[in-house]
Amino acid sequence: FQTRHSCYSLSCAPNVRLSSRHVALPSPSTIKPRSPSFPCSSLLPTKSAIKSDQKKKKTMSTEKPMEVVRNLDVPRYMGRWYEIASFPALFQPKKGENTRATYTLKEDGATVGVLNETWSDGKRSYIEGIAYKADPESDEAKLKVKFKVPPILPVFPVTGDYWVLYIDPDYQHALIGQPSRKYLWILCRSPRMDQEVFDGLVEKAKAQGYDVSKLHKTPQSDTPPEAEQGAQDKKGVWWIKSLLGK
Repeated sequence: FQTRHSCYSLSCAPNVRLSSRHVALPSPSTIKPRSPSFPCSSLLPTKSAIKSDQKKKKTMSTEKPMEVVRNLDVPRYMGRWYEIASFPALFQPKKGENTRATYTLKEDGATVGVLNETWSDGKRSYIEGIAYKADPESDEAKLKVKFKVPPILPVFPVTGDYWVLYIDPDYQHALIGQPSRKYLWILCRSPRMDQEVFDGLVEKAKAQGYDVSKLHKTPQSDTPPEAEQGAQDKKGVWWIKSLLGK
């Protein structure tokens, strides 16, 4: 960023005369103290800003790094997952129900096809994309998710983090987060999750530094809707909302 005023500009020094040969510096007796309203003083941090910065640094220093799943069995992770609970996000419809994700392994064995779906007022919204390991050489389950751009919009890829924080040995429920801890998802292979299992995942999220009070349960029907239902698809709406949520 640039400022309109510079503390080192000659305009800040009174009684300075310039000529083509020399610069006449003012004598000490002619220099007057600067007014407190001098423009450069606005660049000095306020007490509240200093306290805020100190609090942020303290939080960052005491916040332990998140632990993620290692050696994730990607082929086994594929298939359909139902969203049991999540942190509210701008890029997801507020009244979304039966929200789910379907993952499909591509032929290269390294790229995952992503299909996110939700129903709102009886209408289906969805968005498609791909997922891949952020670091192919790492054994950590830290993925990047990139959503496809609708053809009616200019090229502007939307990429997010997808960290698998926990998955049970049978690959039936999972805890998904990301570096900033702004988003959290609890996923399950079925639309219903036992309360004991849910509480255990909440405790795991809490131990990872998440504010679990922000968790919102996602309504799921006993009979999940089929892909054919909801003919009035709103493809691309999620993509636009995801821009607002970035």
